[in-house]
Amino acid sequence: MSDISKEIILLNISGKDKPGLTASLMDVLAQHNVNILDMGQSVIHQDLGLGILFEVPKESKSSSILKDLLFKAYELDTHIKFTPIPIDKYEEWVSNQGKERYIITVLAPRLTASNLSQVAKVIVGQHLNIDTISRLSGRKSLKKKDKITKAVVEFSVRGTPLDIAAMKQALLNIASGSDFDIAFQEDNVYRRSRRLVCFDMDSTLIQTEVINELAEKAGVGTEVKKITASAMRGEIDFKESFKQRIALLKGLDESVLKEIAENLPVTEGAERLLRTLKQYGYRTAILSGGFTYFGNYLKNRLGIDYVFANELEIKNGKLTGRHLHEIVDGKRKAELLELLAFKEDIHLEQVIAVGDGANDLPMLEKAGLGIAFHAKPTVKASAQHAISVNGLDTILYLLGFRDREINE
Repeated sequence: MSDISKEIILLNISGKDKPGLTASLMDVLAQHNVNILDMGQSVIHQDLGLGILFEVPKESKSSSILKDLLFKAYELDTHIKFTPIPIDKYEEWVSNQGKERYIITVLAPRLTASNLSQVAKVIVGQHLNIDTISRLSGRKSLKKKDKITKAVVEFSVRGTPLDIAAMKQALLNIASGSDFDIAFQEDNVYRRSRRLVCFDMDSTLIQTEVINELAEKAGVGTEVKKITASAMRGEIDFKESFKQRIALLKGLDESVLKEIAENLPVTEGAERLLRTLKQYGYRTAILSGGFTYFGNYLKNRLGIDYVFANELEIKNGKLTGRHLHEIVDGKRKAELLELLAFKEDIHLEQVIAVGDGANDLPMLEKAGLGIAFHAKPTVKASAQHAISVNGLDTILYLLGFRDREINE
């Protein structure tokens, strides 16, 4: 049986933050040999909020502890509040710790009360409880232009959603009607240990479809763009469309590939993302229905570990209109992702996949975290997560990075 005589007290301290404040209060509690059951602290604009839940030892009197804490709070010029917690309420709170947890990340150029109100209403409507709210982005100056270009807030919520599909759709609807992105993830051990990030190349890592640029140089731009658009919408088989498109490039000089590669428009945030991933030991890969020539160029420029794409056949310095080896289509991308996870000895849940087209969906579904990046509507609707407003470095916030941890 539980000991109903146990005294549990919640201590709330607020006031101006100052060095040594927590240490001073802990010293008082240490003198009375109390047991700390839980604690949390936050500071917003130098204003401190500190909560300490403690158990009063049998040999101590709570009145003596509270008296000493009041004197110390007076010395520190802080406000202090005591709340007795019934043992059954404490046990009920403890029993909730096994409930499911989720992370909701809100990303925008600037966050408004309206943005967060809509998100909070979805959370409460699903009978979830917000445990913590954390700012991941740096503080932004209101007087001068600085490098902080986005505001990112992370909600940690607990409970079992009434309808998880409806919740995801509600969050997607909020983001679709506003200038911000929302990501919803289960907060589990895999979310905190992602190790491999696989990228589509064209219209994901780079802001162009290389085959269209090659076609323009070959004078067949209109024909190729029609086939490309149809393939990305999932209307025709990728392999067949691929063969049709490269056949139209027959006779193009190899020097054109070098010219295009040296002028590839790298997507906003890609360099910051890849630099940070490398710094923290992540492995990265390009899994592309594009071409190895351009994938290898990006590999050297961005420090990517693996490249799997399609190889154009070149003879006597000219494209032959044919390809070498197996075509990398959507199915093959998913297979390669699985093979890389096996090679790196990691679980598929530890893999992130990022893409924009219909042929990326198989790998987005296979990965633990699949992200549709500035994607076509059908892809965005089918993917686990979508980034539609911000740059590729937004992915860092979905991994829980804070601006202060990101190497600029």
